[in-house]
Amino acid sequence: MDTVLFLAYTGIYLVLLAWGLALAVRRRRWWTPVNVPLLVVAGLVYDNAVLGLGRFIGEGALLEGLNLPRYWTHALVTPLLVVLAWHVVVRAGVGWARTRLAVVGAWVAAGALVALEVTHVVGLELEARREHGVLSYAPVEEAGGPPLMVLLVSAALLVAGFLVWRRQGWVWLLVGTALMSVGSAVPVPVESGAVTNLFEVVLLTSVLATTAFQDRRERAGRAPERAGQAGGAV
Repeated sequence: MDTVLFLAYTGIYLVLLAWGLALAVRRRRWWTPVNVPLLVVAGLVYDNAVLGLGRFIGEGALLEGLNLPRYWTHALVTPLLVVLAWHVVVRAGVGWARTRLAVVGAWVAAGALVALEVTHVVGLELEARREHGVLSYAPVEEAGGPPLMVLLVSAALLVAGFLVWRRQGWVWLLVGTALMSVGSAVPVPVESGAVTNLFEVVLLTSVLATTAFQDRRERAGRAPERAGQAGGAV
């Protein structure tokens, strides 16, 4: 069952990646924090594909080598969602988010979390693990409970979701992050290691939906300005 779920998640993330790329093309900007979800979603496409295909690849050096990038991608990319959270607040029109302190703080926080996660990945030892029909390579020693980085990223997205809801009336980032937080903390009474990953899908969908919503608001705000310029030129 879990193999099917991970392959299904791979397909869903490919759809989300295509959606995110379409938004970026329409935005005509690439080097911007609003495109951070593209990196996260691309990493999740790889992550779920490796998990879903593990049993078909088989135990050995190849599968172990394919699994290691999963941990590096998580360490290097996921903390950047802190920067996205800050940028979402900026686009919501919150004044303090535009200050130099807020800008520097967001990037420093993300950099510190990346550095913290990298210390966990350097020298990581993996061992073969079979769970619910899925063959993967996981750390020999795993810490209990959610990592500090995940908790802090979730907190940043919760704050951003709350502010976007209050300033722009868009509640779905807050809902998606809350569901992700609750789903990760509360055990699901199902014999599966993949079911809880559905909450990640919900979170990333809410993140992309939020960027699409803010894109629409920005385009709507520029439309009257363009109309006024056209009228003045007549």
